[in-house]
Amino acid sequence: MGAADNNFFRQILPNGMTVIFEKRKLPLIAINAAVRFGSGNETAKIKGIAHFIEHGVFKGTKKRTRQQISDEIEKRGGVINAYTDEEITTFWAKLISKNFETGIDVISDMLMNPLFSKKDMDMERKVILEEIKMHHDNPKIYIVDKLKEQLFVQPFGFSGLGTEKIIKKITRATLLRYHNIYYSPSNIIVSIVGDADVDKIWNMSKKGFLKSHVQRQIDKSGISAGKGAFGKITEARKGIDQTHIALGFHVPSKKDNLRYAVEVFNTIFGAGMSSRLWQEVREKKGLAYDISSWVDQGKDFGYCFVLAGILKGKQEIAKNIILEEINKMKNVSEKELAQVKEQLIGLREMENERSERVSDNLLREQLIGDAREYYKYNEKISAVTLEDIKKIADVKDYAFVALIPENEKKQKEKEDHL
Repeated sequence: MGAADNNFFRQILPNGMTVIFEKRKLPLIAINAAVRFGSGNETAKIKGIAHFIEHGVFKGTKKRTRQQISDEIEKRGGVINAYTDEEITTFWAKLISKNFETGIDVISDMLMNPLFSKKDMDMERKVILEEIKMHHDNPKIYIVDKLKEQLFVQPFGFSGLGTEKIIKKITRATLLRYHNIYYSPSNIIVSIVGDADVDKIWNMSKKGFLKSHVQRQIDKSGISAGKGAFGKITEARKGIDQTHIALGFHVPSKKDNLRYAVEVFNTIFGAGMSSRLWQEVREKKGLAYDISSWVDQGKDFGYCFVLAGILKGKQEIAKNIILEEINKMKNVSEKELAQVKEQLIGLREMENERSERVSDNLLREQLIGDAREYYKYNEKISAVTLEDIKKIADVKDYAFVALIPENEKKQKEKEDHL
């Protein structure tokens, strides 16, 4: 799987930045630049600042307006976007290969030279506050955020968007201070996949990612993601007709030897229509239109969670079925294991066609330790054993969140009173 040795390149530049490159013949180029600063690095007082900075760098630089940033990529038939998670903030673009220099120039300009004008930051603050409201109003997003609060200690467990109170207090000066600390070349990984000249990549990276101020020493020891209280909570909400549930538990992180077993476990357990959860909860019991399990893993944390919208009043039944299915995962057969390995390897081969996904995966492996781990995927998945699956299924505790229609809660209280 993946690129041959003569198609993979990696170099640490004089500015301290790590650049990795997979050369392909298809005339497209994907550029990902990841800053080692995410919501997991934040204290409670500044929760949400990594995400705020992500928004802020799109609002203009010393040589480009916010309109020019998007125009220079999109008007050339490309796409540009960004995201913030627990461990990194990533900016990415995908273009036809002849526009590679434009793509890396725009991204490096955004990261190194943002203006953070007070007017733009005050405007963007309003946008982020609306994003927080959107997360609250979307039951699926809301219960996953609530579940994470129960699975992890604070402030790691808090939403990476922050709170309205915190976002309103973050000033331009604070944004600049944290940007100056973390957006330094030595704290950035650039990953490029596509048709480009390797020497041009090194030269453009050296030229684009320059920092005018003195770089500070950054703590790269990792993030604190200790186990939380494993709460089991139920909330009532007006305006919904369906009960939404989320159940989650800890799994090994991506630096653990069992990281691939987690992926195999999740696929058998709840990923897709052929999964055990789907077959048991939807097909056999008819309790839900949709039910799935997901895994979120980083270098220093990992958790698996189930998300479902179910019939009103059936949350306890659904929860017990989920817990039973977790326990039954200790009895996976050799045949089932072999089938899922083939499934995962096939899905990875299809994902490998998307250069932007490969670029992102390579930088994530580099964040953990070595980008070349990406090319060992088939081998590592094939090596997962039934004993590995049993270890993942040995769940000691879990968190559970249910968001129920308010009239359902009133009905239950009336029944309890009688």
